[in-house]
Amino acid sequence: MQEPLFSLLDTALANRAELITQLAAEQTNTYRLFHGSIEGVPGLTIDRYNDLILIQTFHRALSIEQYAEIEAFYARTYPACALVYNDRSHGNSRVMNRLTEAEEIIAYEPRIAQELGVNYRIQGRHNGQDPWLFLDLRAGRRRVMQEAAGKSVLNLFAYTCGVGIAAAKAGARHVVNIDFAESSLLVGKDNAKLNDLPIRVRFVQSDAFAALNQLSGKGQATMVRGKRMPTFPKLEKQQFDLVMLDPPRFSKSPFGVVDLVNDYASVFKPALLSTAEGGTLICCNNVAQVSRDAWLDQLERSAAKAGRPISSMEWIKPDSDFPTSDGQHPLKIALLRV
Repeated sequence: MQEPLFSLLDTALANRAELITQLAAEQTNTYRLFHGSIEGVPGLTIDRYNDLILIQTFHRALSIEQYAEIEAFYARTYPACALVYNDRSHGNSRVMNRLTEAEEIIAYEPRIAQELGVNYRIQGRHNGQDPWLFLDLRAGRRRVMQEAAGKSVLNLFAYTCGVGIAAAKAGARHVVNIDFAESSLLVGKDNAKLNDLPIRVRFVQSDAFAALNQLSGKGQATMVRGKRMPTFPKLEKQQFDLVMLDPPRFSKSPFGVVDLVNDYASVFKPALLSTAEGGTLICCNNVAQVSRDAWLDQLERSAAKAGRPISSMEWIKPDSDFPTSDGQHPLKIALLRV
């Protein structure tokens, strides 16, 4: 018999007590409160973003009784926080549940959350489907901040530019964020304005392949096999001291295909060639079915083939608000010295 949801939430919060204290000391008020796949309700995640608690379901919608339990629990534990529920259990993981007029006002209200002393724009709902800050990447952003001082930083598949803003806050001398979606970069620009940054951060709306082909020195043709390529911003050849590579599971464009399961090398190689000799490349793979060791073997073979062997590597593990049953996190983050 399944344990009552109220009790599961209470256990999850108790298990995070030490981490929440640590995060508060790091000026962080955003973290995962409940990771259902491990903590008793597969497909249910609950995240705190400062004064917002975001509830999401991916397998099946909450029943009226389940939502009432969640609402009652957090009314007791975080009475100042607003709740927003996004049911994403239908096709394409899109938010499908309707809200009342009062709930919509709460869901679309612009908010600010803080992580590692960096401010980020947050909304319970917006025109996209994913939250504007992925919390399992916190450990990666923390490490970027530890590495960034005085360095040039390239943030690929930047989304809302959290890594780039964190790097600038930590003293990077030059930061470039690259993403194809204008809407994501606009949030990134808002994030930059929310922080007292010592440098002017650059935002480039571009297909990652078109950008990397230019940065790595390969160049990007305007015609490929007789077909005209979509327009793309012109970039000079440039290598960076620190490169963050966090591609989506799969995407396809006229410039190339990103496939984290079958061909990570297609995007890894140009990112590697855009990393300065002796620099650092932080790579992410969020596909659970890809084993950590097999992925690392792909990276090592690809680097050797490109003539840029990996001199050392280390794993960056997500924080404990993303528990696992076997220590193997779906999100794998590898820091490579190249």
